[in-house]
Amino acid sequence: MIKILIVEDQAAIRELIAINLSRMGYDCAVASNGKIAADLIEKNTYDLILLDIMLPEIDGYELIKYIEPTATPVIFITAKGSLKDRVKGLHMGADDYIVKPFETEELIARVESVLRRVGKGKTLLEIDNVKIDIIQRTVKKDEQPVLLTAKEFDLLVMLVQNKKIVLYRERLYEKVWNEEWQGNTRTIDLHIQRLRKKLDWADKIQTVYKLGYRLEVE
Repeated sequence: MIKILIVEDQAAIRELIAINLSRMGYDCAVASNGKIAADLIEKNTYDLILLDIMLPEIDGYELIKYIEPTATPVIFITAKGSLKDRVKGLHMGADDYIVKPFETEELIARVESVLRRVGKGKTLLEIDNVKIDIIQRTVKKDEQPVLLTAKEFDLLVMLVQNKKIVLYRERLYEKVWNEEWQGNTRTIDLHIQRLRKKLDWADKIQTVYKLGYRLEVE
C-alpha cells in the first residue's frame, strides 16, 4: 500500500486531506508540526509527503532539506500562492505546489500525477465489482467489458475518485468538457443517465437536488 505523510498544522485541513486520501486507498500518517514530521521521516519510509510551509518548530523549507536525502517526492500545500513563492518551492525540490484553498479533486489528481511520475501511481481503480484501468481507459464490471464514451469514462473516474462527496454540476462540466459552465444541465444529466444504466448503478450515482451528483458506494 502506498504510504503518504501529511504535514499540516491546521487540524481541519489535515484531517480532510487524510480522510479523502484514505478513501482512495492510501495509507496516511499525519504530523502537526515539523519536528514530529522529522521524527516520523527518520523512523519510516513514505512514498509521498504533503508538506505545509508555515509550520511550528521546523518550517517546510527547512524540512524539505531534511527530506531531500531520502529522495521522497514532496508536494507543498500552502497559502503562500505568489509566483515568487511557487518558484522558490519548486527550486527547493518540491515535485508540485498546491495553493490553499484547493478542491479535493485537484489534490487527488496532483497526488496521483506525482506518484505516476515516480512509478508508484495507481493505474487501476476497483469499486463495487467495477475495475477501471486509468492507462488503458477500459472498464469492466464483474469481469465483463463495459463500453463507455470518452466523456462517460472521465465522469466515472471523477465520481470514483471523489466517492461520497457531492460534485457540483458546473465543476463536473468544466473538468470533463474543459469548457466554461453555461448553466445547461442536460449534457451532464444525459451522460450520468447512461453511466447509471451501463453500470447498473441507478441507486449508487445519487442526484443531489439542485447541486450535482454523489457516488454512494463502500
